[in-house]
Amino acid sequence: MLNRLSASNAYETNDVEPHFDLREVLSFVWRQWKFIAAIVAVVMLIGIVSLLRQTPLYTATGQVLLERQREKAPGVEAILTDVNLDFAMIESQIAIIRSSVFLRRVVQNEGLGRERAAAGDDGRPTAASTDSQPIPSSELAAIEGLKAALSVSRLVQQGHVLAISVTSPDPQQAARLANAVADAYLLDKLDTRFEAAKRASAWLSDRLVELRKQLRESEEAVAKFRSEHGLFQSGNITLNQQQLSELNAKLIDARADLAQKKSRVELLDSIQTKGGNLENMPDISNAGALPALRQQTATLSQQQSELMARYGATHPLVVNVRAQQNDVERAIAAETRRLVASIKNEYELAQSRVASLEQSLREATGQTSIDDTTAIRLRELERTAAVNKSLFEDFLQRAKITQEQSTFEAHEARVISPALPPGGPSYPRKAPYLAINLLIGLLLGVGAAVAKEMLNAGFTTPKQIEDLLGLPVLASVSRMEPRDLRVDGELVSISHYPAVRPLSRYSEAIRALRSGIQMTDVDHPPKVIQLTSTAPSEGKTTIALSIAGSAATSGLKVLVIDADLRHPSASRVLNLHKERGLVDLLLGQVNIQEVLKLHEEGGYWVLPAGNKTQNPPDLLGSERMKSLVAGFRQTFDMIIIDTPPAGPVIDPVVVSQLSDKIVLIVRWAVTPREMVKQCVQQLSGHKKIAGVAFNHVNEQQAQKYGKYAYSYYYGSRYYKKYYTE
Repeated sequence: MLNRLSASNAYETNDVEPHFDLREVLSFVWRQWKFIAAIVAVVMLIGIVSLLRQTPLYTATGQVLLERQREKAPGVEAILTDVNLDFAMIESQIAIIRSSVFLRRVVQNEGLGRERAAAGDDGRPTAASTDSQPIPSSELAAIEGLKAALSVSRLVQQGHVLAISVTSPDPQQAARLANAVADAYLLDKLDTRFEAAKRASAWLSDRLVELRKQLRESEEAVAKFRSEHGLFQSGNITLNQQQLSELNAKLIDARADLAQKKSRVELLDSIQTKGGNLENMPDISNAGALPALRQQTATLSQQQSELMARYGATHPLVVNVRAQQNDVERAIAAETRRLVASIKNEYELAQSRVASLEQSLREATGQTSIDDTTAIRLRELERTAAVNKSLFEDFLQRAKITQEQSTFEAHEARVISPALPPGGPSYPRKAPYLAINLLIGLLLGVGAAVAKEMLNAGFTTPKQIEDLLGLPVLASVSRMEPRDLRVDGELVSISHYPAVRPLSRYSEAIRALRSGIQMTDVDHPPKVIQLTSTAPSEGKTTIALSIAGSAATSGLKVLVIDADLRHPSASRVLNLHKERGLVDLLLGQVNIQEVLKLHEEGGYWVLPAGNKTQNPPDLLGSERMKSLVAGFRQTFDMIIIDTPPAGPVIDPVVVSQLSDKIVLIVRWAVTPREMVKQCVQQLSGHKKIAGVAFNHVNEQQAQKYGKYAYSYYYGSRYYKKYYTE
């Protein structure tokens, strides 16, 4: 696969990428769909097996309507229990239906306790019930089972309909129990109301006897008191209770009014005593004609100020205005005196009214000849008698109504929809259950796929390298299988493949790599190119020999130096590992002409590694090595130095001082990212790294990484016609 041609192209970041890219999501699904589908299939299989092992349950539902009483006699609400259909009361009715005492009646009526006992329960007594009778364990178990199977709720949030549901493995039993609970609730409502009416009637009857006795005693006390004090002079002197109350109310109002007027008079006297101005009193300052007179005074004062400023104090107009002011002030004083007199007159009238009402009250009650203590005692006895009479009449009326209610069946609830045997199971709900399993499987599959990709330590797209390392990807070289290296039935070395198949995709990738290296410095194209990798077996030697063969095919004089003195891969590939080479040359044991070998098939020169040495870094960093490379610069157009991996040894760092550019070989989806990052940090001291070459790229897998994979573009059908494999 081809790559971008230069590092500048690789560093283009002007286009702001969107936060969410649908193509990335589709590429992720394309890569991991088999893995996700496998997890979904496992989860669905587990769900189906679990679904088949569950016992189907059936739910039958009946509906009960709670009704208000439309007609009620006055006063009954205080005696009888009324169903106030608010939220709290409906919740209370639901709690009653779910109570153990209520459900015990259903269990006994339906014989559920006997069924439990017949099924194997020993029926031994357990805790005592509400009526102090021991409850057999079979019956207690039946109550708990019914409570667990029972569900009561409001059918509508603001409605008055209760939905009573029972769940059972038998659809017929579910309908039967739901109807039994509804019928028991209606009977319980009727029994409760009837018992309440009977208790209220009995209580009222007992209370009436006491009230009748109290009324008789209070009336006898009033008659006896009047007889002892001679208060029966005439029948028209004594008023009834209502008239007396009205007269007392008038007297209270009159006294309150007198107190208010008295306080005003006392305030006037206080102001006059202290020599204050009565015009500032609240009841006088805003009464009568005083506000208008003060307004005239303010207007005249303003006119006087304007005239004096214009004409002086002796001008006739000023004198005239001053005279008008004096008249107004005299009018204010006269009006003030009139208001003061009016307040005092009102006070005197209030005194007269209070005295008159008190006299009328004494005459009306016939108490003119008795003292206040006797009158107060008489009124107290009369009020007590009146209250006892009113209370007796009220209770007598309620007793009559309660007797009628005890024989009247008020319908506060009724069944509007009986429970029917359900046609299908309510649990398990297969479609939602399988849908939830599918959703869980998808979530687990996607999560596992994401974790799988995050755990992938290698680089898979050029964007990952550019984001993490800050380096361009100079080329992306496809993985070559042995069958791809056969030309006319003969197996060709991959290092010679570009010369044999110059129009192949592999050859094009090598040419793109050469172009990318040259474009890193257009003004001074690099001559000495160092190739290294992070770890062994990443294909750096193959890439080095392929670049040499491609450059030689282009007419360049190329030299390949095998500087991997520890494991001379290039020498072994070219069958020169037994020949003298670089080590011997640096030690001065041979001359250059003896160690340089021309590789006739590739068309380039080779300097093999030579004999073994114990100090490769010292030899590679020696002055003789520097002079040797400097001499090769004058002779060859391109010098390719194959160095060992930078991860395990320091040799590539030493050789980097001699090279113009460094190409880092990274194996696609294999080389760990952290190791590559550490290797780049070691080699980037001189800023000589030209970029990264992706090697052994799996074309089919790389295409699944979307727009960030070179194979997405260069491996598509639009480019296949340009390659000759």
